[in-house]
Amino acid sequence: MRLRPLASTLRPLLLVLALLLAGAGLSGVASAQSVMPRYAELQRDVDFWIRVYTEISTRQGFVHDARNLGVVYGVAALPDAPPGSDPRREAITAARDRWSAALRAAAEALTAGQPLQGDAAWVHKVWRDALGRDPDAGTFTAALADVRFQLGQADRFRGGVERSGAWREHIAAVLAAAQLPPELIALPHVESSFDPTAYSKVGAAGMWQFMPGTARLYMRVDGAVDERMDPFRATEAAAQLLANNFRLLGSWPLALTAYNHGAAGMRRARDAMGTDDFAVIARRYRGPAFGFASRNFYPSFLAALTIDQDPQRYFPGVQRAAPLRPVEISLPTAVAAAELGRLLDLPQPMLRELNPALRPAVWNGERPVPAGYRLRLPTGSPWTPERLAAVLRVTTPAPGAAGATASDTAAP
Repeated sequence: MRLRPLASTLRPLLLVLALLLAGAGLSGVASAQSVMPRYAELQRDVDFWIRVYTEISTRQGFVHDARNLGVVYGVAALPDAPPGSDPRREAITAARDRWSAALRAAAEALTAGQPLQGDAAWVHKVWRDALGRDPDAGTFTAALADVRFQLGQADRFRGGVERSGAWREHIAAVLAAAQLPPELIALPHVESSFDPTAYSKVGAAGMWQFMPGTARLYMRVDGAVDERMDPFRATEAAAQLLANNFRLLGSWPLALTAYNHGAAGMRRARDAMGTDDFAVIARRYRGPAFGFASRNFYPSFLAALTIDQDPQRYFPGVQRAAPLRPVEISLPTAVAAAELGRLLDLPQPMLRELNPALRPAVWNGERPVPAGYRLRLPTGSPWTPERLAAVLRVTTPAPGAAGATASDTAAP
């Protein structure tokens, strides 16, 4: 369902009304599950992600066990090089190789009845602390398959706390309107660190990291507009997606994990395990696509929520940005971006910053800003839909701007 444009003067009230209508049938979504459940069995996982988000930066990483997140072998420093570069890959491989060698040495020493030394003694201690008992040689042999590197996120998370202030007001209003738990406000920390320009290597985009196919179910993604890049519009779409996940799965741990793994995948996991207990699914389910990221999505969300609710504890002195409250009006007719900037007396860079959903083809003049687009203008702008419509009626339409064509609504 596409939400109707909102007038700037009535924007908060109309937003609430529109989303209440879009969320009809959701009564009880938040009432019975207003607090995200925390499982004692998963607390070590939550603690691990709190460490990732607050203790080490993106120039470091934990080498750890992929199944037992209570097992962290050490911290590896990374060279000052771009992510994914050869120097970084080599440093990560060397760190993993070091602790794999330590596990093999520990297994061999225990098998031979020899004393443990150096790194082998350390991995023995780490596993003993995690298990609450002395590990045997088989523990270390099995652990060889699960040596993993996790990049630190403290610098990104702190930046996300700062950036989040710009959109928290809007997110909170959207969640309340759709009768969704207010705790969901922390989800963009996990998805993008509240970066509205984020792109993933698999094609997810924006603050809420929508894939193109999923995004088209809830918002416009085509050659002229990509609403994934608009944090206001993408927030409304994310609320609809999360509400649908909850309708299908009936549990917030499952609904949130479905944001990463897909609702169909989580239904398969639930059916295969015969339970909707997420702790059981996370520990025991072995679905072919249910990997580390899916198992850890809900624990990492709980970690982000914990930090977001008390950011000063983890990042003393951090300050959230002031809320953004742009004026929003629906464009009554298609018009070229350059002409629109001239009519509004706004510099093109400012107009572009306020409207990140408009794609390059619009800014370079290949396509017009389409009719019905929810145009955002600076706070306090005197423009209204009626005034803009009156001005556009007396101007000469730009070539190709008389209306949306088939190509305007087709994927590039």
